[in-house]
Amino acid sequence: MVTRRHGREWALQMLFQADLNPGLDLEETIPAFWRQQWTCRVEAIRDKDPDANIRAKGETAEDRIAPPKIRLFAEELVRGVLRNLAAIDDRLDAYVGENWPMHRMGSVERNVLRLAFYEMLFTPEIPRPVVLNEAIDLAKYFSNADAGRFVNGILDKLNKELAAQGK
Repeated sequence: MVTRRHGREWALQMLFQADLNPGLDLEETIPAFWRQQWTCRVEAIRDKDPDANIRAKGETAEDRIAPPKIRLFAEELVRGVLRNLAAIDDRLDAYVGENWPMHRMGSVERNVLRLAFYEMLFTPEIPRPVVLNEAIDLAKYFSNADAGRFVNGILDKLNKELAAQGK
């Protein structure tokens, strides 16, 4: 079963790609991302069983990877982060400041934090504890346990500030 967690994983991967390749056309990059995910899945299946018969069943690459609801969730996260990137980075920079400037941060950690800041600041319908938990897990999964602690520390500051503001 594909979940919103998968959607966040895919969103993080797309944000990572956009971070390392500034100027990408998002409307070309997103469909290409889903096609690449399908290609990777096919290769993994064929690695296990070279004779596997993999049929497309008339679906698009996107539909073969994820249900439309989860796929759209991932794409909305990516578009939301990139649309609000300057505001998110300004706010994030204020939290890390001189101790750990954005340019010193690992790409995974930077984009996990961007994703979580977007969800915490711009999507109030998603409970903040869910966002915190997901971000910490993403950081640990795509980086390491230290990344999870780093992300937790930054997000805890934002969470406390938002709670103090009654948001």
